[in-house]
Amino acid sequence: MIEVRNLCKTLPNGRKLLDGISFKVKKGEFVGILGPSGAGKTLTLRCLNGLLKPDSGEVIVEDAIGNRYDICKINKKQLRQIRQQIGVIFQGYHLVKRLTALENVMIGRLGQINTLRSIVYGFTDEEAAEAMTALEQVKIGNLANAKTGNLSGGEMQRVAIARAIFQKPTMLIADEPISNLDPSNAKTIMKLIRPLSQNIPVVGVFHQPEMTAKYCTRVIAIKDGKVFYDGDPKLSNKQLADIYGEELSLIEQQEQGFYN
Repeated sequence: MIEVRNLCKTLPNGRKLLDGISFKVKKGEFVGILGPSGAGKTLTLRCLNGLLKPDSGEVIVEDAIGNRYDICKINKKQLRQIRQQIGVIFQGYHLVKRLTALENVMIGRLGQINTLRSIVYGFTDEEAAEAMTALEQVKIGNLANAKTGNLSGGEMQRVAIARAIFQKPTMLIADEPISNLDPSNAKTIMKLIRPLSQNIPVVGVFHQPEMTAKYCTRVIAIKDGKVFYDGDPKLSNKQLADIYGEELSLIEQQEQGFYN
């Protein structure tokens, strides 16, 4: 469970970047965050795992045993522990290209094991088998021993998803996970992410309303630092125009190029 309560963030010049953002995401939900450039989408996402501290507000997350914490108020040690339970899929993959796909997946659990053990002994055979299972779950088990730098963008994003699965997170954050992919790979990645929400809440920032309409269970639109819309992922043309304003024509052109 993720619950965001009245997040606010203001620049020294008085400009409000986040102005009372509130929403809740439960297990079983795959929530897509949409909105025009500069609306506050990425800033909101960064608050969910403590990368950005708001001026006020709360981000309540639930750990594996049901304890709830406000990420905005816990100390650094507690934040590190909570982050170990937050899976993140990045636009730029964030993989070590000189390592194999299997090794990159296992990196996802480095923060959960003893430092000495990670240096001297590494991972157990059982953990390696778990990592292999994660790669098979995203349908690239045959690439386990391939150097990640030799993989395609779609394959690297699958490795990133497998890494998040291996981490056994209590929530998953996706930061523009399909922005660098072609339509075929984008659809594949969305199809892989959606089932994960059956066990944990999943929330991500996207720039493709047609993709969120098809694969997300709910959409939140942020505009001018506020929640402008929260509901059905299938938005009408009028709703999209209200959300994006003049930027909608550019979004439509990009989507036409995306699907052609």
